[in-house]
Amino acid sequence: MKKYLFLFSAFFLALQLKAQTLKPDVFIVGNNNAAVAAAIQAAQPNVKTVLLLQSGGFDIAPVGNDLHSGVQETFIKKMKAYENQNDSLAALKFDKHIANIVLSKWTDSIKNLTVIKNVLWIKADRAGKGWVFKLSDGKTVRPEVLINIADQKLNAALKIAATGATSWAKFDYQNSIYKTNVAAGKNIDGSTNTTLSLYQLLMPAQENLVYVSDASSMLMGQSAGAVAAYAGFFNLKTSESNLKRIQGELIAFNMNLIPFADVGTKDSNWKAIQMVGITGMLKAEEINGKLLFNAEKLVSTADIREPMSAHYYKAQIWFDDHKSEVITIEDALSMICYVGNKAPESTRKEVEKKWKTTYGFVTDFNPERQVSKRELVVMLQDYMPPFNVTIDKTGKILR
Repeated sequence: MKKYLFLFSAFFLALQLKAQTLKPDVFIVGNNNAAVAAAIQAAQPNVKTVLLLQSGGFDIAPVGNDLHSGVQETFIKKMKAYENQNDSLAALKFDKHIANIVLSKWTDSIKNLTVIKNVLWIKADRAGKGWVFKLSDGKTVRPEVLINIADQKLNAALKIAATGATSWAKFDYQNSIYKTNVAAGKNIDGSTNTTLSLYQLLMPAQENLVYVSDASSMLMGQSAGAVAAYAGFFNLKTSESNLKRIQGELIAFNMNLIPFADVGTKDSNWKAIQMVGITGMLKAEEINGKLLFNAEKLVSTADIREPMSAHYYKAQIWFDDHKSEVITIEDALSMICYVGNKAPESTRKEVEKKWKTTYGFVTDFNPERQVSKRELVVMLQDYMPPFNVTIDKTGKILR
């Protein structure tokens, strides 16, 4: 009888220990802006995510005058809805207590997200390609990927040298690294003309670690969540991050990759403008620290000849035959069909049918009229997206 009781006790203890071990894909420590945005984003695509709040609730700082998008934009809308404030994103009357209520309800509603409150991590270490954390309540967390939100104590415990970690950079068309952006629009010194490359979140010497240097930024936090989720979901190393897949995921969750201040997420063509804009195919203009796309501006041959030829070999041949200084809608369709190997007649009919319905254009379809940036971007994204062209870690086109 004692033998059976011993076996039962051992079996029960084994089950209890197993129940005390959490094995999420992604683990985040922190109760700041970046931590909560990272957790919300990471958990969206069916990725098991654990957020450890060591000191009670969320400690959220006012989001400021960033170029709002993604989780940050949704958070502001939820705050305003709770307080019955005007729907405008500007001039949010920020209240930390209300922020806690809003974020608690939001995170509680996310299926794959577990939030642990008022529990400390007491030991942190590597465990194979992943990590292991011992918590003050006796639980153990063994995540595949860790998001470290500039936590110096955690850096010391894990022997992470974060002194070289980079943060927001000024947008510059002369440096093709902007094509690797995973966040944009942080307000720095009155300018939202700022960007963040995927590779600024990774540490070459630390696999499966995503490092966030700006704890106050939901924008950076969301991008970190997407990077960590990709590695966790596909059981990959963070060094194997697929830039285009991660960028596409962020755009799917309304995140700006390029800081066009004049084209917001409510614009019916926002997605196409972001996806083509990040390639540099049609460039914006910087005015007073803001990057303006000017979607209704008409397109000249000089605007697109060089970037189009850089993306597609066949484009150079088309431009050699195109002598006009302007690009009409008919010219745009001709170029798309020639370079993208589309049937001219059927493509023209499809575009005309989609013009006001699918594309939501307010203009009439007139092939002889000069094409606008908005119209060209949408047609390119629909029929031969430059977003799909492969680039390297510096943003250089690979063909």
